[in-house]
Amino acid sequence: MCRWLAYIGEPRLIEQFLYEGPHSLCEQAQHSHKAKLGVHGDGGGLGWYGKPQEPGLYRDAGPAWADPNLRELTRVIESRVFFAHVRASTGAPNLDVNCHPFRSGKMLFMHNGQIGGFRQMRRRLCAMLSDSCFDAMVGGTDSELLFQLMISNGLYEDPEHAMRRTIQDVDALRRSEGIREAFRATLAITDGSSIRALRWASDSAAPSLYLNRMPTGALVVSEPLDEDTSSWWAVPANCLLHISYGSDGVMSEHRESFIGSGAT
Repeated sequence: MCRWLAYIGEPRLIEQFLYEGPHSLCEQAQHSHKAKLGVHGDGGGLGWYGKPQEPGLYRDAGPAWADPNLRELTRVIESRVFFAHVRASTGAPNLDVNCHPFRSGKMLFMHNGQIGGFRQMRRRLCAMLSDSCFDAMVGGTDSELLFQLMISNGLYEDPEHAMRRTIQDVDALRRSEGIREAFRATLAITDGSSIRALRWASDSAAPSLYLNRMPTGALVVSEPLDEDTSSWWAVPANCLLHISYGSDGVMSEHRESFIGSGAT
């Protein structure tokens, strides 16, 4: 299971969130408190927005905490929207193309969790992809396939509809195949102007997700970056967050139920 963080707000140095503090993301990669796997050494990645509309992307298959290039990038990059991810593989090889975030045009996507019975369903899931999304696949993870399914289902035109339809289609196939292993996911999607974050599971064991509303923006994380429990809100299971931060410094947040076919 992976650990990730998503930030939107006033421009901040990314280093502060990946390396500083008692439970930074790279510290979580070595000593996670809430993940099933305590160590997340199967790669890491960073996606960020600057002046170009399309985001920058850096990924490496080695342990994030030991990656000097990641450390150097985060030391100097200041961004108003960025994603960071540390990976613990559930089967796909340790290759940079299997590391998160994933990028398509102006979109970034990252994921923690697993599609139960993915290998059994993979061929049928690929058949649901548009031709362009099938051609865009370069890795072998369920995460990348989930992203391309959402794009096939209209992520650019209607994000909430695409997310719901994709989750429902994948879970319906899982159940029709008689797969008992659960489908669980926390995921984040951004186009550089807002962040959509989802906590969902087909059973009652959705991976953890937390929100921190700061004076300068908002953080969504797999687990808190410090011990101040008063500043972190535990996102309930089967909940979709939509967070934006305007040029006027006003943050807006919308929450809605995302039951789909999952457990309540």
